[in-house]
Amino acid sequence: MSESSEKPEDQVERPVAADSSAPAKPDGRVTKGQLARDVAIYSIARLLLVVVIGAIILGVAALVGVAVPLLVAAIFAVLIALPLSLLLFAKLRRRVNEGIAAFDAQRRADQADLRARLRGEGTSR
Repeated sequence: MSESSEKPEDQVERPVAADSSAPAKPDGRVTKGQLARDVAIYSIARLLLVVVIGAIILGVAALVGVAVPLLVAAIFAVLIALPLSLLLFAKLRRRVNEGIAAFDAQRRADQADLRARLRGEGTSR
């Protein structure tokens, strides 16, 4: 069983090591919980950005004395937040992308190991 845990670590460390801004995991593996947490943080940050931009649009419209419907403000907020979030949350986005790549590499390595064991390769009798 130690062979199966060493093989994915070697394959996973390459994508994670490509960017030094990613936090180093002690064993080089990404869990579903870590990946879900990173995706949730990134999604919440983007949603909050949309809410803040929408509030700014409605606030400026109120100060100027123009009535802007909420739906129109929300649409403009989403359109403005899309490119802005790429700039503001680049580090979070990279961490999510690297986590997805590492998790996918782990999954593929685990599948290859399982297939090899089912074929009877690498087992000592």
